[in-house]
Amino acid sequence: MKQLFYIIGIVLLNSCSTESLNLESTNMNPFFTEYDTPYQIPPFKKIKDAHYMPAFNQGMKEQLEEIASITNNLESPSFENTIVELERTGKTLDKVSNVFFNLNSSNTNDQMDAIAKEISPKLSAHRDNIFLNRKLFERVKTIYEQKNNLDLNTEQKRLIEETYKYFIRSGAQLNSTSMRELTEINQELSSLSVQFDQNLLKETNEGFHLLIEEEKQLDGLPGDFKNQAAKLAESEGHPGKWMFKPTRVSMYPFLTYSTQRDLREKLYNSYIKRGDNDNERDNKNLAIKMVDLRTQRANLLGYETHADFVLENTMAKSTSRVKDLLDQVWEPGLARAKKEAEDMQELIQEEGGNFKLAAWDWWHYSEKIRQLKYDFSEEEIKPYFSETKVLQGAFDVATKLFDITFHERFDLPKYRDNIRTFEVKNLSGRVIGIFYTDYTVRPNKGGGAWMNTFRSQSKFDGVQIPLVMNTCNFPPPNEDGISLLSFEQVTTLFHEFGHALHGLLSDATYPSLSGTNVTRDYVEFPSQMMENWAREPEVIADYAKHYQTNQPMPLELLDKISKASKFNQGFATTEYVAASYLDMAWHTNKEKVEDANQFENKTLSDLGLIEEITSRYRSTYFAHIFAGGYSMGYYSYLWTEVLEADAFQPFKEKGIFDKETANKLKKYVYSAGNTDDLMTQYVRYRGSEPEIEPLLEKRGLNEF
Repeated sequence: MKQLFYIIGIVLLNSCSTESLNLESTNMNPFFTEYDTPYQIPPFKKIKDAHYMPAFNQGMKEQLEEIASITNNLESPSFENTIVELERTGKTLDKVSNVFFNLNSSNTNDQMDAIAKEISPKLSAHRDNIFLNRKLFERVKTIYEQKNNLDLNTEQKRLIEETYKYFIRSGAQLNSTSMRELTEINQELSSLSVQFDQNLLKETNEGFHLLIEEEKQLDGLPGDFKNQAAKLAESEGHPGKWMFKPTRVSMYPFLTYSTQRDLREKLYNSYIKRGDNDNERDNKNLAIKMVDLRTQRANLLGYETHADFVLENTMAKSTSRVKDLLDQVWEPGLARAKKEAEDMQELIQEEGGNFKLAAWDWWHYSEKIRQLKYDFSEEEIKPYFSETKVLQGAFDVATKLFDITFHERFDLPKYRDNIRTFEVKNLSGRVIGIFYTDYTVRPNKGGGAWMNTFRSQSKFDGVQIPLVMNTCNFPPPNEDGISLLSFEQVTTLFHEFGHALHGLLSDATYPSLSGTNVTRDYVEFPSQMMENWAREPEVIADYAKHYQTNQPMPLELLDKISKASKFNQGFATTEYVAASYLDMAWHTNKEKVEDANQFENKTLSDLGLIEEITSRYRSTYFAHIFAGGYSMGYYSYLWTEVLEADAFQPFKEKGIFDKETANKLKKYVYSAGNTDDLMTQYVRYRGSEPEIEPLLEKRGLNEF
């Protein structure tokens, strides 16, 4: 029943009636039978939109019947008849949820969006029906109070503790009136989260598009990028023109290379104004409402703020520890960012520009300075970073570290033809998991990059291998049919691959404790850890091969990339930490917010954020915290960066593929899931708790 133990981010486009979708005969529904496929992979081609709602409804019905069987058991509560049986419930619901929500994020359509809008509050209510069940809670509580007297291993005790804690945090000890209020809040929050994401995707896809009609306005743009813009314009009914959307894959290259300052400003402003245009897709009031409801929920559960509620169940534990971390990097990061801005302003003046550096200028002039300082550009290195070769480079790292291999299969079920599928095997040749990649940007895919599972690893009812997916939004293939990546996209691929390894290498007994089912401020640790290898010259030399000649990247260019690793870190640190502070401000605030923009502006102004930099996410498109389960959790990336920077030190000292260190990393990090206290697992790997100094050195902030 792991689906009920975490918040699901749902991507929506619009809504329509789902009445007709419920008419499909249940005996034709793939979710109601064992999958007749290799490795029990979902038979994607057989699954129709009409199958989802009947499967959701049947899955919820079955799970409630299974819960009733547990609560009506006349035997005294035991680990097996209560905790383990609870873990077994909801198999049909898991099956349909794992497919639906993953595809609704990566391959949605109007009907799926409508289903998501309908099912989200129903699932919220279903969850409350389970975790607010007093009879069930009393059985769980009995076992929890007896856990130290039972003959249980560490993972079994952990399962009891996590289950009990989830009941408590779900409101199991509330009175009936408060339970009803909590249920109403949860359902409303679920619906608002859906609406927020729906608005954002519509705003991105249907809002402002920069349409260029004269080729001279494309000055400075790389040829491949112009070709992609031409294809996009044609697909949108504008042949012979060029279109750019307010997405990262479209905006960042335009801001970097376009010489047309006025056009850079237009595209940039369209990006940062998403959800803030006072139209039917506006997210300002939604954000206010969600924060207010989260505060009400926290108060009901006995917490002063939503931040207090969230952080209790993290490694950080408190707002003071989160703030302390952010403060430690804010000042040196901001100081470096100010120096970077000064350098760019000097360059503007040297070129005869009679204007002050603005936010939409940053990418353009930082790229110019990079070329001046390090004598290379992103366009110079991109031909060496083909998507296929970079992925193979990631595979090679995993093979050297963890003794696993990846074998492409062309006959396994998949939901789109351009998706790649791989068997993952150990040294003995046993298949330990299936890995999917869905990398190319498209309109029906949510923005960003993520990892998810169609099935988690477990061993308590026989060995169940994981089915793991990496989804990204990389550029479409060029004229040669090759997708070329920026170095930032290279690190994104390695990052998501780190999440995938966390799922693929999992060695837990129970699915709710396996793989990535850990706290938000730990889950990014294994993924960010993998980014270290993406930056190592030895590894880059392995995968950086020219897509046309297959020649390796010249050594001098490799050296330049290495020396530039700390470039623009003031900007990167400042925009990220600003967003983390904004997340904290929303969720520590105790007073009703009347105006979202005023609240945001005051928060960032009080920090001293310079006008040349915008917070990485403004409130109206901050999907991480309003639609993605990261509320009061965006700091997690920095928290886990402290972990990974510290954790990589042994590899720097002993060699990047040191076998003894790699074996410990696999055992205590990538395979351990949530089977024990997370800091305990880290200390077993590293020998001590992490220090922040490696992070400051890595970002080049120890000089400020």
